[in-house]
Amino acid sequence: MADTIWLPKLSDEDGPKYLALTRALREAIRSGELETGAQLPTVRELAWQLKVTPGTVARAYSLATQEGMLAATVGRGTFVAARAPRLGPTQALFIDRDPARVEGRVDLRAPILPDVGQGAAIGAALRAIGDDGDTDWIDYPSQRAELPLREAICDWVSDRVMGPISAEEIILAHGGQNAINLIFMCCLRGDRPVVLTEELAYPGFRHAARLSRAEVVAVEMDQQGILPEALDLACRRHGAQVLCLTSEAQNPTTVRMGQERRQAIVEIARRYDLQIIDDDCYSVASNTSPAIRAMAPERTWHVGSLSKTISAGLRFGYIVAPVGMGHAGRLTAQHAFFALSRPIEALVLHLFQSGEAARLRALVHADLDTRLQCAVNALGAFDLAWQPGLQFIFLRLPSGWRASTFCSHAEAAGVMVRSADEYALIHGRAPNAVRVALAGNVTMERFEDGIMRLARLLAQPPAELMV
Repeated sequence: MADTIWLPKLSDEDGPKYLALTRALREAIRSGELETGAQLPTVRELAWQLKVTPGTVARAYSLATQEGMLAATVGRGTFVAARAPRLGPTQALFIDRDPARVEGRVDLRAPILPDVGQGAAIGAALRAIGDDGDTDWIDYPSQRAELPLREAICDWVSDRVMGPISAEEIILAHGGQNAINLIFMCCLRGDRPVVLTEELAYPGFRHAARLSRAEVVAVEMDQQGILPEALDLACRRHGAQVLCLTSEAQNPTTVRMGQERRQAIVEIARRYDLQIIDDDCYSVASNTSPAIRAMAPERTWHVGSLSKTISAGLRFGYIVAPVGMGHAGRLTAQHAFFALSRPIEALVLHLFQSGEAARLRALVHADLDTRLQCAVNALGAFDLAWQPGLQFIFLRLPSGWRASTFCSHAEAAGVMVRSADEYALIHGRAPNAVRVALAGNVTMERFEDGIMRLARLLAQPPAELMV
């Protein structure tokens, strides 16, 4: 089939060329100018015709393919797949845990919590709330009944310096990912809003953005996180509405943003009226430095959960909303799912009030500290980034290794880790590095063995670089 003759008009006022080309593709497909099954020009041909770089065209084609408008077939070309974009999810949020692939290997990809007695504690709490004859388990859940739990959250986050907060600013959610979705639903406006993220970021940000019909733009980072000048440029170019970041323990780099950098980010956010989502779900050891919400309480949504400290199975998260936005956030949650289910609300409240939540968190951190010490002792001679209490380390690879090659060699040696590429947007930048989880579901003996295998691999790079 011959290439379709299609040449859109791109204006310098349309913003970045790849986004303008993506919009032109949507309009041409929706209008029928490009029919389903039509073959598009090659990347190089269209780039030459439009006088843009091949990377610009490739990026637009990739975005349209993600949305389901285009389909690319190796050896055949790129074709129109559908007249309407598919804006829903196109890939799983969690990594593949195929038992056949993992069997016999030490899986250090996911930071799963160690078992420190959570099952027994949760079981005891369930029996206790089940014996409470005054609890109504039949009617719809009500946010009015959540007030004691919202007050308990204020106590739970009191080890953070976030400025004055009250139960009025607390919104309850079904985990951290659900909390991010709620914030997007509350804040984003328009047909195709723009969300900014760190150039290496938790993939859940972009998955949540897709559900909200938002485009994601990555912002360049350095060793302290997002670069202020890069953020300012992204705001001027894209008119973004929300900035997503992780200031305390960046995933995957482990970077902690300094106070001067935080203040610079806040000033830019105020200049362009950006809402800020600060993801604190990993919740490393408490500190006395002001959180971003303390610096910008009028626009910061502080997200936390129990998934990385007590139990991911509870699916419990919370938001400390900007001042005056708690009611709007709870209304958004009400429209999404009424309120937390009564058993979960009662269970988590019991864990907080009985002191079990704090006890379990301390035991989890103690186990992770032991694993961290093991990893640092074995890999400390290499370019390693880490934080006490954090559930993963970030390993920049020595000369002779590429991330993809290292991951494949590590898997062949019986250890599975995640490449930094998995945290970058399509065509985004990623360092030559891997993230290694302090996987609590792996016995300490197997964990030590896996870490030592990685150390041996790092010391013996292949004779020739491979892709």
